[in-house]
Amino acid sequence: MQRYFLDDTQFEDKYVIIAGDDSKHIQKVMRMNEGDQIICCNKAGDCYLSRIEEIEPEKVRASLQKEEERMCEIPVHVTIACGLTKSDKLEWVIQKGTEMGAYACIPFEAERSVVKLNGKKAAKKHERWNKIAKEAAEQSHRKRVPEVHELAAFKRLLSEIDKYDHVLVAYEEEARNDEKSRLVNTLSKADEGDTILLIFGPEGGFSDREIDELVRAGAGTCALGPRILRAETAPLYALSAISYHIEFLR
Repeated sequence: MQRYFLDDTQFEDKYVIIAGDDSKHIQKVMRMNEGDQIICCNKAGDCYLSRIEEIEPEKVRASLQKEEERMCEIPVHVTIACGLTKSDKLEWVIQKGTEMGAYACIPFEAERSVVKLNGKKAAKKHERWNKIAKEAAEQSHRKRVPEVHELAAFKRLLSEIDKYDHVLVAYEEEARNDEKSRLVNTLSKADEGDTILLIFGPEGGFSDREIDELVRAGAGTCALGPRILRAETAPLYALSAISYHIEFLR
């Protein structure tokens, strides 16, 4: 069933007013009619089975029938911080990371980030990243859309570390040293509702200076298995491991 994430202002008592691109999608793409059912979700993650009552050229009015009880969010809140990468790799990570249950994403500029964004380019990219997250959340039947933060400087990322319960940096040197325990130990200690920040470098990884600063700020370094993963693969590997550990083994 088609799912739409809407602003809280669009909900009115037992009804919801759908406008803009979502209204166009219902009418032009899905070609729905009055009486058809959809799922409407608010910002808090409350999702309702809804019945289309009225279709107008610019908007759709639907009645809220029943709240969805199915739980599909990872019980811990996992934020992935990704060094800015070339091409559309970050878009891929945001899309697939949303499907895998990421709570939020923080893109940041690292020393070895080849791509540089500023001003209008950064704003345009941020808008596109959030659109990708919304569409992926709808497709994967999430209850909430992951927040994609504006592009951050590395120093700003450092200042965010103490806001999380657990912080790990994926570091290729740990894989070379055959480190195997830190990710598992962290997940074993994480309680329901805990916040986890996972930090990943761009192509070329982190500089020694960046690793030193991350560790001083309170992050731990870890490996993601014995192999060296690409910048766009590492976040997805970690999210898969977390989902398996938290949702299947507990």
